[in-house]
Amino acid sequence: MTEQSSTQPAQGMSIERNDAERFEQALHWAVDYRGDVTLCTEDSEIECFVFDLTADGDTLRYMTKQDLTRIPLAVPQIREIRFSGKDTAAGKSFERWIQRYIEKKLAGENASIECDSLEDE
Repeated sequence: MTEQSSTQPAQGMSIERNDAERFEQALHWAVDYRGDVTLCTEDSEIECFVFDLTADGDTLRYMTKQDLTRIPLAVPQIREIRFSGKDTAAGKSFERWIQRYIEKKLAGENASIECDSLEDE
């Protein structure tokens, strides 16, 4: 596992199945992560957006950029989860947005309601 944050996933974090407790947490993080995740199986590496995890935790569903259907994958097939893409929601809470808006206004800068770019910087 690449050490980044123990309580939140971050781009570049990688968690392997042999770390059972963290792997279980990573499955849930992958569902909430608003960026690309790479699921590594014995046969392939799938860069995708994880859509959901079944209630029993046995299957997750994902979508790829090429196929927007929800594709099921049995959790036991996954040997590693990599948080490979930028989390587009990271640092984007409403409270943080208000704080940045006020800081710009107080500094005399142009503060607008426009969204930040989602492109990698």
